[in-house]
Parts: sequence; structure tokens; C-alpha cells
Amino acid sequence: MHDSLPPSPWIERWAHLLRPGATALDLACGSGRHVRFLAARGLGVTAVDRDAAALVALRGVAEVIVADLEGAPWPLSGRRFDVVLVTNYLWRPLWPQLLASLAPGGLLLYETFAAGNETVGRPSRADFLLQPGELLQACAGLRIVGYEDGFLDAPPRFVQRVAALAPDPAAPSPLRVPLPS
Repeated sequence: MHDSLPPSPWIERWAHLLRPGATALDLACGSGRHVRFLAARGLGVTAVDRDAAALVALRGVAEVIVADLEGAPWPLSGRRFDVVLVTNYLWRPLWPQLLASLAPGGLLLYETFAAGNETVGRPSRADFLLQPGELLQACAGLRIVGYEDGFLDAPPRFVQRVAALAPDPAAPSPLRVPLPS
């Protein structure tokens, strides 16, 4: 089961930017490996997925919302989060809602499959694979603090991933983002 999997190394890499008390949205969270990771760091987490059975174990760990992200209205209208996290999920029509869900200075952590993955496994349909640079284009207007586009071995897969900060007009000076060593 996926809930016993460790967090993505990409998400762990940026954990130093997660502050206790912040609000987080884990979109298409599945069984919640990242929900647990965020909650263990003191974040208030909202977990969204269409699979109600997968979300049962997350009650008490996070605010749980069962929602069809592809066929129903956006379930979080007007809400903003300090962290928005998405892994292994791509539904391009959600980009405007995802970006609008970032609080000023909020952190977007996104990692999913990229073109080339069709040569090593699933997903293999272009609808579910980011094209070269597509994730960067989707994050136009955000401050990119980390980006990768390439191949990972275990399991074999092509991915794109980004860590990006939303602008914060109220910040007195540019945020100094410490990079992991």
C-alpha cells in the first residue's frame, strides 16, 4: 500500500521551507504519504482525493475532502494555503485553481511524470505527461527555487518537478531561500 511508502525525495529536499503552523494542501493525495509527512512537521493539512476509501485513514491527521477534481467544480474556492503539494498527478485544467490557492509567499511543490515515460511504463498517454519545460511555463510569475526534468531509476520514470514561491507584495525584502546542501 502507498501509505507505507516514504515521502518523495523531492518533497523531503524542500522540507526546510515547511514551517510549523503553516497550512498545506495535498492535492490528489491518494493514501496520504505526504499528508502524514506534512502533518508530522506541524502543518495543518487539507487532503483532497476522489477515493473516499483511501482518505478514511487520514481522518484525524488532516482535513479530508473527497472530490472529483476533473469532473466537478473546484472544492476549495477562495481558500489559500502556505504550501500546495502535488505528486504523480496531472490535470492541466486545474492550473489556475492551484496557483490561485497559493497564499502570498506560498510554496508550490509539484512532481509528476514527463514525456519519455511512455518508453518505460505508465502513464504513457501524452495527456498525463508534461512536455519539456511545461511545468516552468505553468509556474510563470512564481519564483522558481528548484526545477528538474529528467530520468529517475527506481522505479524507472521520467519526471519534472518544481519548487516555486508565489510573490508576496507585503514582504519587506526578497525572501532568502536557503538551498539544501
